[in-house]
Amino acid sequence: MTIRVVVADDQELVRSGFAMILDAQEDIEVVAEAGDGAAAAAAVERLAPDVALLDIRMPVLDGIEACRAITARGGCRVVMLTTFDSDEYVYEALHAGASGFLLKDVRRDDLVHAVRVVAAGESLLAPSVARRLIEEYTAVTARPAAPALAAGRLEVLTARERETLLHLGRGLSNAEIASALVVSEHTVKSHVGNVLAKLGLRDRIQAVICAYETGLIAAGTPSGE
Repeated sequence: MTIRVVVADDQELVRSGFAMILDAQEDIEVVAEAGDGAAAAAAVERLAPDVALLDIRMPVLDGIEACRAITARGGCRVVMLTTFDSDEYVYEALHAGASGFLLKDVRRDDLVHAVRVVAAGESLLAPSVARRLIEEYTAVTARPAAPALAAGRLEVLTARERETLLHLGRGLSNAEIASALVVSEHTVKSHVGNVLAKLGLRDRIQAVICAYETGLIAAGTPSGE
């Protein structure tokens, strides 16, 4: 099955470079390029791609609002492009429904892998990108827990599911969680599914947010502690 992608970035060289890399793959087709968020959202509505690659900072409609508009319709998953040292909007993008993040200096193979992973329904939580972004940003902003995500919400989880959420919040893969809990990956997959269903979370990215906002993980706590 061919993965259909929309690439949006206001820098033409960056946009065309990413499009060229993705289009060169046998299983990926770039169906549209856009120079601003509004054009990206319109292209997604018109063409119904599987994945939208969005720069966070774009004119007319920024990447966060474009992400929110795209994910509200459903059917298309979003990967945000960011520069870690300067973007202050990572947290908002997570809430807007982004399924992952890539740094703009991403390697060719990592770009292709990210699109495939997200298209398959997984969240991109590479330790070198998403975990850093989430931990650093929440540490800086020290945001209070939202009422809807009060710690009491976790009472619906079993002890094992709570442990699973803790590890999800630290950015661990299923294999790493299986090792930590001394269970099979199949069991971990079941626990992850239960956590998402019980807490009404869309994906692993939202599970990470939940782990921080409920206080299960303290903002700024190094992963693995």
